[in-house]
Amino acid sequence: MIDFRSDTVTKPTEHMLAAMFTAKVGDDVFGEDETVNALEEKSAELFGMEAALFCPSGTMTNQIAIKCFTQPLDEVITDQTAHVYRYEGGGIMFNSAASVRLLNGDRGRITAEMIEDEINPVGNVHHPHSSLVVLENTVNRGGGSCYTLEDIEPIYHLCKLKGMKLHLDGARIFNALAATGDKPKDYGKYFDGISVCLSKGLGAPVGSVLLGSKETIQYARRVRKVLGGGMRQAGFLAAAGIYALDHHVERLSKDHLNASLLADTLIDLPFVKSIMPVDTNIIIFELNDKKDASHLVEELKDKGILCGTFGKQMIRFVTHLDITESKVSQAIEILKKHH
Repeated sequence: MIDFRSDTVTKPTEHMLAAMFTAKVGDDVFGEDETVNALEEKSAELFGMEAALFCPSGTMTNQIAIKCFTQPLDEVITDQTAHVYRYEGGGIMFNSAASVRLLNGDRGRITAEMIEDEINPVGNVHHPHSSLVVLENTVNRGGGSCYTLEDIEPIYHLCKLKGMKLHLDGARIFNALAATGDKPKDYGKYFDGISVCLSKGLGAPVGSVLLGSKETIQYARRVRKVLGGGMRQAGFLAAAGIYALDHHVERLSKDHLNASLLADTLIDLPFVKSIMPVDTNIIIFELNDKKDASHLVEELKDKGILCGTFGKQMIRFVTHLDITESKVSQAIEILKKHH
């Protein structure tokens, strides 16, 4: 099967497994797992941040960050497509007792002007306190759309002016960097918190890191413990993350190229109505009224292609480490013959 459902379905490579099996481990809750410590130090240094915290998932790193940067009765400002709002189980409300102000950005990307219009007046008891802005890079529901640092800078200045925190859900941040050419080191200048997922484009089996100041990460470690995220001998997993950062970042442009090749084929198919611009490794396309998305998913599955629906008439393909050039060619031939 050619699996385009997500970049989370990758299996560890032979060399990644070797790194995992030879990892030196200890009790991470006591701060004694040297491989976890090495991953956290490496990640923080890479993005120009003071400290980092290894967690089981990007949902956990995002939810911990929101807890660190808000108080109950506060409000989080983000785009209406945001993963922290749509795909984290209502965690903002449950974990942080905060409300959410949703904006309608351009394929999930919001601007300083949009944010400023929605910041609540300080001291007005009728409104929650606007305390945090969350950006997502790349934007999943935006078809892998990207923010550049030039886009982010005015949002940073607005947050500083208004005394608000700025968090980045960087689930696919390295895909964004591969597309924009920006440097990860520069991100530390703009964000109070950054979540970096290791188990998507980078191909690690488990894990994300939360980056921030030493003070933020100290509190985040406490919140992780409360959420059940103390993983003890987690170095076996952290070793995969270190290997991914060392060996799987440069190759992301291949995934982007494969996504573009697939998009070029899809746009010419008779049952495809439109397709979002393909900036990175995510392809989202809309079917014409005669074709139902769930039916197409089953039809393609019978022919050896796995994908997922993104709404009644929407389909998503995601390219990744396990999608080789030969698999892309094979998928293109299958799609061309499908009616």
